[in-house]
Amino acid sequence: MDRRLPRVGQEAKDTMQVLDQVLKTGAAGARPILRQYQLVERVRRYNPHTDEALLNRAYVYAMKAHGAQRRASGAPYFSHPLEVAAILTDLKLDDATIVAALLHDTIEDTKATRAEIAKKFGKDIGTLVEGLTKIKKLDLVSKRAEQAENLRKLLLAIADDVRVLLVKLADRLHNMRTLEWMPEDTRNRIAEETLDIYAPLAGRMGMHDMREELEDLSFRQLTPEAYRSIETRLATVRERNKHLIEEIEGELTGALAAKRIRARVRGREKKPYSIWKKMERKAIGFEQLSDIFGFRVVVGSIEECYRAVGVVHTRWPVVPGKFKDYISTPKQNDYRSIHTTIVGPGRQRVELQIRTRAMEDVAEYGIAAHALYKDSDSTPTEMLSRDSGAYAWLRHTIELLSEGSSPEEFLEHTKLELFHDQVFCFTPKGRLIALPRKATPIDFAYAIHTDVGNNAVGCKINGKVAPLVSELATGDEVEIIRGQGQTPPAAWESIVVSGKARAAIRRATRLAVRAQYTGLGRKMIERAFVRAGKPISDERMLAALSRLARASLEDVYASVGRGEMKADDVVKAVHPDWRGEHSAPAKAPRGEGWFNLSRAASLKFRIPGFGGGDEPEAPIPIRGINSDLPVRFAPKGGAVPGDRIVGILTAGEGIIIYPIQSPALKEFDDEPERWLDVRWDVDEETPQRYPSQILVIASNAPGTLAQIAQVISDHAGNIDNIRMSRRSPDFTELTIDVEVYDLKHLNAIIAQLRTKAVVSSAERVNG
Repeated sequence: MDRRLPRVGQEAKDTMQVLDQVLKTGAAGARPILRQYQLVERVRRYNPHTDEALLNRAYVYAMKAHGAQRRASGAPYFSHPLEVAAILTDLKLDDATIVAALLHDTIEDTKATRAEIAKKFGKDIGTLVEGLTKIKKLDLVSKRAEQAENLRKLLLAIADDVRVLLVKLADRLHNMRTLEWMPEDTRNRIAEETLDIYAPLAGRMGMHDMREELEDLSFRQLTPEAYRSIETRLATVRERNKHLIEEIEGELTGALAAKRIRARVRGREKKPYSIWKKMERKAIGFEQLSDIFGFRVVVGSIEECYRAVGVVHTRWPVVPGKFKDYISTPKQNDYRSIHTTIVGPGRQRVELQIRTRAMEDVAEYGIAAHALYKDSDSTPTEMLSRDSGAYAWLRHTIELLSEGSSPEEFLEHTKLELFHDQVFCFTPKGRLIALPRKATPIDFAYAIHTDVGNNAVGCKINGKVAPLVSELATGDEVEIIRGQGQTPPAAWESIVVSGKARAAIRRATRLAVRAQYTGLGRKMIERAFVRAGKPISDERMLAALSRLARASLEDVYASVGRGEMKADDVVKAVHPDWRGEHSAPAKAPRGEGWFNLSRAASLKFRIPGFGGGDEPEAPIPIRGINSDLPVRFAPKGGAVPGDRIVGILTAGEGIIIYPIQSPALKEFDDEPERWLDVRWDVDEETPQRYPSQILVIASNAPGTLAQIAQVISDHAGNIDNIRMSRRSPDFTELTIDVEVYDLKHLNAIIAQLRTKAVVSSAERVNG
């Protein structure tokens, strides 16, 4: 019996007949479909203990399930899961992952079910296939919110079992290899998605060869002219330097052998996309690139890595600043190697990567290099959580799910983590901290611990006091100076570059705003109980939580502070017999408990519901993060006494006052928690002007501006600014920032402007 034949008896013979029929109607010129015995042999090469029967059953099941289905190219659809499985055999993955690759489209595209797959192939494989089915439904290039939510689901699926990601990456790689059969708009969408998400994700998982191929395939689709140009130049350089590459390989091998270091030296050229990005990043031409070719030097041990560096640096001049030791300080994705650049044979710059065979495996296969197919009581994900820095990065990214308040924030944080290169800095005690390039001491502080970042007030870099906004470099020693009771300024969010820091700063800002609401609500409730003449205590409040439909006292206070619940409703919940009668309020000096909108205008307003009579009650201050909460007018149109007004609580800006008719308020319709009901309290004895804006369309004639200015002056208005725009040869549009005493004053000015012959129209601007 031929050992190549699958050992599944009559079923295998039936399968081969079906396969022969499928192949007869395949696409012309298509790659020969991978036979059953060929797949088994590919797995057996690296895993002699493979479960051949399991692989054969999966092959047969998938082929029958897909039946006569076709791909866009006309090839049998079954060829796709087979090619995905073949890619994963190159990564030397376990049987369950290979089987999941064979079955990954069955639930979505055939009559197969999760229950049936779990019954035939086991619960583990059933779970993997279900996870892949969910990911297949994602469309990562879509509206930003949808893209963010889908990426969130993708990473959560990966968190359950990292093998889901490995199959998905192989699936994407084969789809990119056959992209030419898809419609043009679909090709661009898939290529963009690959370049934005999947290629960086492969890189972060340490799978550099896969990342480079995904990038190049996307680059060829999205910018074909640039790709062809670089390919043409590369071919010329390759032909011109063919003998030089062989010479360098031979000379390096000989120099190392002379020092009894057995090494495999192999030349390798940069990929077109990598060349394009470097040209773009450094704004240089192709001819100015000096590292198109690099050489990998693979030796037997870590000791030989450093001995090889000594041999190379002794024999050839070193290019300053081009030495990096990723063996002593590995990258987050487990990559380890020594990089150095020398002026080598032929006076050519030669970039060398010196590593062991084990490091070479990690550099090629990344997270897949961990021996997932070996016998172990632990799950593959548990093994990776112990052994893989790349998986540690993934876990850290998943943690951001709880930090971001929206899918868009999560997308932003994740892309920051995906695309940044790294710098390595140290704490005073020698702890190594890996950070994105251009990171600041603020990023460093949050990388140590969220509390360290929140309390940071200063720093020392290499022993010298430095600004917190300084850019860190590899090798810096950073000491964070902390203060008690500090809260990070919202402005830090625009300074930091790491996703963790941004998420923590936003979260601290949200907590500070909630604390603000809570403090405000507590005082409002206390005043309501005083007005009602009813006793208040935490015990009574706790007993009423169910009637208030809140989980905690803090939720009650915050709800009242945000205006979601009335303070009187809290009194009724605690004292159901109370009917709203008020006792005489305690009086306070006029002006306390009122909020100053601006130092210039000295406008005061109060939260309604605090007056039991004509006099205001005792003060209820709103506190900001570090000081009194700032209050200002809306940027367009402002507000003047006589307008009904509303306050919008804005993180980092305080309270912004809008007139109730402002169209800008539509932006906050879905955020009722930010609305504050406010009232004017104008002191008639000391009248002051307030900002407003008028839009005037007037004739383009001499003296027009003078007439308009005269009207405003005659009515005691004050012009703060005028912007003019010519809309036609005959008319000019004037936007006038004017300060007036109140709404009546403003309307009088507008009415008088309309009487002027040179004025076509005059309207108030409501920003």
